[in-house]
Amino acid sequence: MNKDHYALIMAGGIGSRFWPESTPEYPKQFLDLTGTGQSLLQQTFKRIAAFIPESNIYFLTTEQYRSIILEQLPTLMEGQLLCEPVQRNTAPCVLMGVKKIHSQNPSAKILVAPSDHLIRDEQAFQKDMMDAFKHSNADNLITFGIRPSHPATGYGYIKSENSASLAAVEEFTEKPDLKTAERYVTDGAYFWNAGIFVWSADAILKAFEAYEPEMCQLFSDASIWNTNKEVSYIQSQFPLAKEISIDYAILERSPWVKVIPARFDWNDLGSWSALHSETDQDDQGNAVINAQLFAEDASGNLIKTSAEKKVLLVGLKDYIVVENNSVLMILPKSSDQDIKKLGSAARAEWKKP
Repeated sequence: MNKDHYALIMAGGIGSRFWPESTPEYPKQFLDLTGTGQSLLQQTFKRIAAFIPESNIYFLTTEQYRSIILEQLPTLMEGQLLCEPVQRNTAPCVLMGVKKIHSQNPSAKILVAPSDHLIRDEQAFQKDMMDAFKHSNADNLITFGIRPSHPATGYGYIKSENSASLAAVEEFTEKPDLKTAERYVTDGAYFWNAGIFVWSADAILKAFEAYEPEMCQLFSDASIWNTNKEVSYIQSQFPLAKEISIDYAILERSPWVKVIPARFDWNDLGSWSALHSETDQDDQGNAVINAQLFAEDASGNLIKTSAEKKVLLVGLKDYIVVENNSVLMILPKSSDQDIKKLGSAARAEWKKP
């Protein structure tokens, strides 16, 4: 493995669209949503540790999740976790992680990836990442584009200048309406934005200095990284950073961004319906995780329960049935984009005396 290759894994989200399984106390990335016996976080770490030294893999998270990560990944050292004292979206935490890595190794090339995406073809993923490392230099910020299979309105889109295996990005578009998304799919030049990036530490720091100089100034003391002063420095400086995503802060503004069309399969698992599409189904299109199902006149459903729960389903079509130790949710798949709002309303009602 190349000692100059590093990874920053983002593991601070709350996964509210996977309620009631995902909660702020124990969110999506720490759950075994696919029934494999491994959480999404564990799957991500295993996938990346196949080609990046484990000691070079860092996690961007919050103090609230420190103990969960160390429990699920017991080989990690405390210093491999960078904990935000407050949430400020992705740009400040990425900058913080890059600063820490750069202080150790100015020649570092860094993969930045979410902890809660589903990627099954690990060999194709590794090949694409290694290609990106080869292309990363002082003038390239590389992102990965997913060829759209349908006109999704919940993803950001990237337009490439041409069909090359490494092409300049012409345009970023955030979550278009359906008519626009249909045009993008037909056009052929647009990709879904996977939120996975590769860049050299020098290149991304140069971009931050150009477009977010005030944020750079907040983390300008290079002497504190990897010392006993690091945690207190983060606690004092990080809350002063503005809340902004890496896309808005850098990628949509920089002329150095390139896109590689991904060869690996990808699903951000943004909803229960997305999980249904990624789960093995019976001849009636029912996807079952953990449960023992007996179904009659029931099709197109997702059923996820606590271990080996017996479920009888009759006359139900295109529903999400999720049960854990405290909540049972039965919801039409057509309403799964409303789960965040519905879950919040339900919790508020249940708290009433």
